[in-house]
Amino acid sequence: MATYLFKAMDLAGVPAAGEVEALSKQDVADQLKERGLVVIDIAHKYRSKELNLEVFSRVKASELAIATRQLATMVSSGMTILRALYVLESQTKSKLLRETIAAVRRDVEAGLLLSDALERHPKVFSPLYVAMVRAGETGGVLEEAMLRTADQLEKDASLRRQIRAAMIYPALVITFAIVVLLALVAFLIPVFENVFKQFPGKLPALSQFMVDFSHLLTRQWYVLVVFVVLAVVAFLSFKRSKWGRPHWDAFKLRVPLKIGDVVQKVAIARWSRTFSALVSAGVPILQSIEITGRTAGNAVIEDAMGDVITSVKAGGTIAEPLRKAPVFPAMVSHMVGVGEETGALDSMLTKIAEFFEDEVAAAVKALTSIMEPVMIITVGSIVGVIVISMYLPLFSVYNSIR
Repeated sequence: MATYLFKAMDLAGVPAAGEVEALSKQDVADQLKERGLVVIDIAHKYRSKELNLEVFSRVKASELAIATRQLATMVSSGMTILRALYVLESQTKSKLLRETIAAVRRDVEAGLLLSDALERHPKVFSPLYVAMVRAGETGGVLEEAMLRTADQLEKDASLRRQIRAAMIYPALVITFAIVVLLALVAFLIPVFENVFKQFPGKLPALSQFMVDFSHLLTRQWYVLVVFVVLAVVAFLSFKRSKWGRPHWDAFKLRVPLKIGDVVQKVAIARWSRTFSALVSAGVPILQSIEITGRTAGNAVIEDAMGDVITSVKAGGTIAEPLRKAPVFPAMVSHMVGVGEETGALDSMLTKIAEFFEDEVAAAVKALTSIMEPVMIITVGSIVGVIVISMYLPLFSVYNSIR
């Protein structure tokens, strides 16, 4: 037996709340119905003491897309939501997703709407997901809304795969460069240091710096580890803070070597695809704009959506604030303006998304071709600096002998 907290109301609309001992949420719902109460919410009293696995793992976008498409197919074939959730729970391989679907199913059994049950798991179901399901429930087209959601998840997953694939080569080269640097500093410099002790006078500044760095790495490595950990924690805290995130996102858009260009195209592709999906699903325009800003993945676009909301509330257009936002190319604002004038905003946003997704693919290829020589030069420079620093004392001795 577990203790559950409930919120309900009677047939006269008078609210009621309390706690009940029961085996499951369904038992609680049955007890409340016998008392003539309409269920509003049921929750574990001691939920905070339970281990929340969502903190330690996550559901992949591809897994969620497959589950969403399967659920939409079952609902369109005439299955009830509850039965479809039972089937989906039994055939889902991901442990976290299976447990989440089970929790959603129990909430639906207890009388909650599917969208309200999904909203209780924000780590798995994003605001975009919940909003599209809610719009589908409201309009009686749940299966169509879920199919659009699955399409959106698959497009987003494809975009992420492109970026990850482009980053594999630079990441490998940077890792190799760091390993080479540490190996040379830890094993090569001490050999030269023994030779340097026989030389009169002081070492050149660069040589002395490398020797000191070698001592730090080999004798006080824990200081270096603490410094690196603190630097990473400080950077992550800065990036996630309300003050730091806008600065970091704005900086990413200005990074040279085509990196900022790729970041911008990815953000606009995600923004337009999300906006199109929400408008097509029938989500109210202000809610669509707000959700689009939060899910675009860039604070600069989120701020621009704030200006768009202000404009729409004042009776203005969506396109006008976009024209004033530097992050959006002129083509985007013009196409959105045409979409608003013709009443085909969702179709125009889809075309924008397709264009920028193609642009991302081309920009990623260009970025890869640019990064290759840059990485080679970087690795060569690291090795060259270390070698030069070790030979500078020899040149100094030679000059003094002459």
